[in-house]
Amino acid sequence: MVIDDAVLADPDRLGAVRTAKHALAALPLAPDALAALAARLLQTPRAQLTLVEREAVLLAGGHGPPDADVARWTVSAGRSVHCETPCAFLSVPVRDAAGRPVGALAVLDATERRWSDDDARILMELTALARPGVNSSYLSCLVDSLPVGVIACDADGDVVVVNRPVRELIGLPSDSAPRLYSMRASGALFDAEGRAVPWRDSPIQRAARGERVDTDLLMRVAGRRERILAATAQPIVDEDGRHLGAVAVAREVTALRRAERFRDCHRAVEEALRVAESPAEAAPGVLAALATTLGWPAAELWLADEDSGDLTVGGRWCAPGRGLEEVLTFAPVKGVGVTGRVWATGTSLWVPDIADSSVLRTPLERQRAAACLRGGLRTVLAVPVRDADTVLGVLTCYGDAPEPHEDLLALLLDGVAARIGVYVALRRAEALARQLSRAKDDFIALVSHEMRTPLTSIVASASMLGDEKSGLDEDSRAMVDAVHRNASSLSAVVDTLLDLAGLDSGHVALRAEPVDLAAVVRDALAAAGPLAELNDVHLRYERDVPLPMRGDAHRLRQVVDDLLANAIKYSPYGGDVDVVLVERAGTAELTVTDHGIGTPAEERDRVFDRFFRASNVRHQGIVGKGLGLSLARTIVNLHGGTIRLGGHPPHGTTVLIRLPTSPDGRNAQRSSPDGR
Repeated sequence: MVIDDAVLADPDRLGAVRTAKHALAALPLAPDALAALAARLLQTPRAQLTLVEREAVLLAGGHGPPDADVARWTVSAGRSVHCETPCAFLSVPVRDAAGRPVGALAVLDATERRWSDDDARILMELTALARPGVNSSYLSCLVDSLPVGVIACDADGDVVVVNRPVRELIGLPSDSAPRLYSMRASGALFDAEGRAVPWRDSPIQRAARGERVDTDLLMRVAGRRERILAATAQPIVDEDGRHLGAVAVAREVTALRRAERFRDCHRAVEEALRVAESPAEAAPGVLAALATTLGWPAAELWLADEDSGDLTVGGRWCAPGRGLEEVLTFAPVKGVGVTGRVWATGTSLWVPDIADSSVLRTPLERQRAAACLRGGLRTVLAVPVRDADTVLGVLTCYGDAPEPHEDLLALLLDGVAARIGVYVALRRAEALARQLSRAKDDFIALVSHEMRTPLTSIVASASMLGDEKSGLDEDSRAMVDAVHRNASSLSAVVDTLLDLAGLDSGHVALRAEPVDLAAVVRDALAAAGPLAELNDVHLRYERDVPLPMRGDAHRLRQVVDDLLANAIKYSPYGGDVDVVLVERAGTAELTVTDHGIGTPAEERDRVFDRFFRASNVRHQGIVGKGLGLSLARTIVNLHGGTIRLGGHPPHGTTVLIRLPTSPDGRNAQRSSPDGR
């Protein structure tokens, strides 16, 4: 933006400025009122109407001092100029009848602001009011062409101007007298809380009494959808301070306010879902938040039955006192009716007016439409509740006025339905997981109990038959020994499964007491010595200092025994197993490292699952049951610790156990009934 001295010094332009000074007093709208109207229309704190001489800039309307640079830039450019940050302004040239720029009409804001083409057009149309000789017909057309609603009243509070956008909003015929607006507005205006606003408390009437008003209003006209208006109003005074009347400007902000309310709605829906244990428990809070946000009197949540697939009502909310519970008794029929069509197609359906028979065609649909109309319902919107491509249900909302399709509203409602779909799918998955877990535990417990007694009998009988005094020959005794060996192995598996099931369910508790973990490790190493010596594996452990903690010594010994047995089993002949026990910041760290075949990286988390054995172990034919690490993880978890399996380059395995030892650590989450 530059200042063009040649333009500013143009003699013809300066002559036009001198003429404009005298003509301002004859304008149909006082310059101050014109500046105030510009500020209100564009919602800025200040507006200025200026005349630009060669050196000076004169403030003709508004509050000063005048922004001389903005005025000179505008006249020099001969077109609108603007700045969005840090101090925002939008300015357009004011021209005389011959089109010469004599000044500027500018709106100014102390904060960052983005200007639209509509903003510039409003200012350009207002500059026509600063030209001498503007007739009332032109002014009327100008005010009607504004994209916002404008209402003006005289000093007595009688409405004298109602432009076209306001007439369309309230349903006032174009040829009706402005004073009829007050009659139509009575009973149609409500505050943001839904309370009726009497005419005397409307923004234009309050401004007529000297107030400056900035508020939201609800406009409810019978047979039309509810609109939300941002209304501003202020008194009109002349340069001598005389009260001339008032002007009010209204912009429709229905979509904006709905988007703001939907943010609150989403939070309310999230909270209702968070605290609920099931979709049926969450439905009342979800539907109440949704219907209240929309301003609609009823909402339903239908959920597909997991077995039959039929839709059943998951919840229903109706505005109190409307009696809609007796109206909305329809059971969905797949492919018929609004809910039934969405159920069948998996796509949203909006019926702007239930009274429109071309939308609802079948006899059943028309029958249900008639029932809705008798209950005062006119609009219905239904969206599918999904989990990916699976329709889990339908969310249906009802309105009490015809409402044309709004992409924003449908999009926001889709978002709520998607959140419900995620919740329903998650709850069903959790329920299925619980069922599977119970079935697995029940199966293991049943099989284990059914097997334990006969296995005990088989082991005992085989032991007696294997005795030399039994009189069996050597071959028979060898077969009995095989029976005894395999039955004992199977009995050990059953005992481990029962142990796991008992620990997982809480039926078997830890016996928490003071224990020296270092001593537990030393005893386990001593017990593993013969097996290590048999496999020519060297066990290395150097700690002599006690490491006290609270835990179950027997269970901790089980863990260490299993880790040492695995390390020895998978170590090469003549290999080493390193055992390290240290304490760091209230945590005991036990590391067992071997130099054996290792475990594939992608399978390291799975080795703690029951019966899982790494692929390289299975392929090499090494025997095992896949239960030892499962039991170890369960015991470590019950002590409030963690167990991790990692690699040991270039080959081998490292198992790291962390157990809390400090008084505030999580020790022994489940203890025995006697508190030990």
